[in-house]
Amino acid sequence: MAALQATASRRHDRLLRPGRLPCHTGWDGPAASCRDGRTIIRRDGPARETGLSLAWILLLVAGLLEIGWAIGLKYTDGFTRPLPSFLTGLSMVASVVLLGLALRTLPVGTAYAVWTGIGTVGTALLGIALFGEPATAARLACIGLIVAGILGLKLLA
Repeated sequence: MAALQATASRRHDRLLRPGRLPCHTGWDGPAASCRDGRTIIRRDGPARETGLSLAWILLLVAGLLEIGWAIGLKYTDGFTRPLPSFLTGLSMVASVVLLGLALRTLPVGTAYAVWTGIGTVGTALLGIALFGEPATAARLACIGLIVAGILGLKLLA
C-alpha cells in the first residue's frame, strides 16, 4: 500500500513540477487554463497545448444557441406552442450554462461581448433570411462592424 501511495505521489509531483506546464498556476484537474485563453491538457505524459481553447469553443456554441433561442422566440407564439417553447427554453438554459463554463477561463467582458455579438449577428442575418427583414447597406455594414469587433476581441483576449 505504501509503495502505491509513493508512486501516486511521484506522479502527482511530476505533473506539478514548476516549469512543466507553461502558464499553469495550480492544480485545476484534467485541464489548466492560461490567462490568454489557451488550455493545457494533461494526461499521463507531458503537457500539450490545444490550438483553439475549449473555452472559445464553448463560447462559440453558446453564441449559436443564443441565436437558436432568439429565433425560437418568434416560433413560440408567446409561449403558447409547447414544442417550440420547450426547445427555446432548452436553448436558453444551454446557452447560459456554456457561457458560464467559458467564463471559468475567459475574461468576463470579452466573453460576454463575443457571446452577445454572435447572437446579435446571427439573429440579424437569420431575421433577414427567414422573416424578410430589410437588408439595407447600412444594416449590413453595422453587422460587419459587429463581426469586426468580435474578431478584434478574440485576437486581443
